Order: sequence, then C-alpha cells, then structure tokens
Amino acid sequence: MDIKTLTSYALSKKGSIEEYPFGVDVLVIKVASKMFALISERNNFMNISLKCDPFIAESLRQQYSSITPGYHLNKSHWNTVILDGSVSEAEIFKMIDHSYELVFKGLKKSEKEAILQH
Repeated sequence: MDIKTLTSYALSKKGSIEEYPFGVDVLVIKVASKMFALISERNNFMNISLKCDPFIAESLRQQYSSITPGYHLNKSHWNTVILDGSVSEAEIFKMIDHSYELVFKGLKKSEKEAILQH
C-alpha cells in the first residue's frame, strides 16, 4: 500500500486533518484535536500507528507479526502496523475505521456536533 492511498483514506474521514507536530517525518492525522493515525517510515518500511481497543489490539498482534505495540505510544491502546504487504489493504482500512471511531467517540459533544454539521 502506498502512502498516498493510506493518507487519502484516513483524510476521507469526516473532520480529519493532517499535521506535522513531530517534524516532517511523521504525518499525524487528527479528528478535532485528537490523533487517530500516525504515518512514518522506519527501517525502510512505511508504518502506521492506530488507536485500538486493547483486546482487539492484542488479537491483531498475535495474528500478524507486522503489528506491534504502538511505537512511542500507549502500548495497550495503540498498534503500529509495518506496511510490508503482510496485512491486506482491506484489513488496514478496517483498522483506520476502528481508530477513527474510537477517537471520535471520545471527543467532546461540541466537537462531535461541529464535525457532523459540516
């Protein structure tokens, strides 16, 4: 999966924006003020870090060797997926959806309403 496809899918989520708060090497995609995806390159592979329910996160790590606890993030609630082709595009899109939904659900009511009105 290429960076353009990944980025454009994540940015298609209602209210999502891209920022570079950690420098030009890490693309952060947020909904309102909260991160739901971080895209970067490490060890010659693109990777994406996504928020995840802890139970699902552990299950995915057991299923795929390319999914590890979140790199520089809360290890229970974030996974980092190495985009080496071992996880299907459909599965990655499902993980992006899940991350977005978790973060959106945790927003303040006023933030949710502002996003839904646009």
